[in-house]
Amino acid sequence: MPARSGGLKYAAKLLDGDRGRLEQRHMLEFQLGMNKKWMTHVSTSLSDMYSDNLRWESARIYTKYRFISVDDVHRHFRAAAFGELSYSVNDPMYDELNLEGDQSGIRTGIILTQLLHKLALSSTLSYTASLQDRVLHMGMHSYNYNAFNYSLSAGYLLFPRTYNGYGQTNFNLYLEMLGSRALDKQAGFLDLAPAVQFIFSSNTKLNLGYRFQVSGDMARMARSSFHLSIERTFLNMLNRKKA
Repeated sequence: MPARSGGLKYAAKLLDGDRGRLEQRHMLEFQLGMNKKWMTHVSTSLSDMYSDNLRWESARIYTKYRFISVDDVHRHFRAAAFGELSYSVNDPMYDELNLEGDQSGIRTGIILTQLLHKLALSSTLSYTASLQDRVLHMGMHSYNYNAFNYSLSAGYLLFPRTYNGYGQTNFNLYLEMLGSRALDKQAGFLDLAPAVQFIFSSNTKLNLGYRFQVSGDMARMARSSFHLSIERTFLNMLNRKKA
């Protein structure tokens, strides 16, 4: 996030769950960029993925610290460490660990980002641990409670071809590869997620994406899902104090 800025984000996740109906999750997130190194997100979610009706589901806090920043003209390399903590009212039902509503847990990792003019590359490596009580699945096997996660993404600015001002609408194409390996049993998955992004007036983002599994044997709620998010950034919300 830009330094001394705030943000609001609404995100929706839609999927065809194992109960044979369309299931949905809605998340509202407040974002704060304290300075060029520190940022924090606080979010909450509603869903009907673990219930018959839409209900409040979870709360989450996410903090990131950027410890490397090498900037140049039309390019930069950045490295950051992050941690997040989530609370969810849901009981464990699947081996896949997801802290955006599904489970209570902690996650920590690093993010590496390389910008090369109009191409952005990013990789994330993380460890996730569930904080929920251990239960038995079908009275025989316990669920997975620890996982190693990894992702690699690429985004390309397709339009505008030439910048004339901050008011121009940006159109970006994305492709992300996301994977997870359970650490308590032999199970994992690998997903692909293509997406498009529109940026309006340099401060409002609209994202539309589809995520699907290409391989894996992990017990999951669904192997494909649709994603939509709208994000608004408020620049210079935290003004510097005058000398």
